Amino acid sequence: MLALVGAGLLCGCAYLAPPLQARGDRVDSEQLKQLVPGVSSQSDATALLGSPTAKGAFDPNTWIYVSEQTRPVVGGTLTVKNQHVVELRFDNQGVLRHVTALGPNDALPVSVVSRTTPAPGTEASITQQLFGNIGRFNPAGALGGSSVSAPAGGGLSSGSQLP
Repeated sequence: MLALVGAGLLCGCAYLAPPLQARGDRVDSEQLKQLVPGVSSQSDATALLGSPTAKGAFDPNTWIYVSEQTRPVVGGTLTVKNQHVVELRFDNQGVLRHVTALGPNDALPVSVVSRTTPAPGTEASITQQLFGNIGRFNPAGALGGSSVSAPAGGGLSSGSQLP
């Protein structure tokens, strides 16, 4: 009986999971068939598919359309469940030359570097941060007074000269 109750609770958790969220506009294969390499132009692609998600970093004639389904997970991050990428390549005259549909198998692995970038000036200890500004402020200067004091004799000292 306890096993049945536990199984029922686990199945119920699936109903509590947040729904998939669609991001981007998925390019339909029927829409892609309407774009003919050598004939279609950038304006045809924009009219049919809309604005691209991104353009190539080094080639503005490469248009990339990305759509994905994500689900939120703990910590506010998103996990990607499905992703579809379509790449359109145009020549310098704006005529479509190549259409590529990319899938999950075309993705390249990316390694994340775990180093931290040092920030100069942040090597101060807690004590230095707490007491570091003591004596740096001149209360007489803050009140409009002069921060230069006259020598003890009231005049010029014996070794000083006027400019």
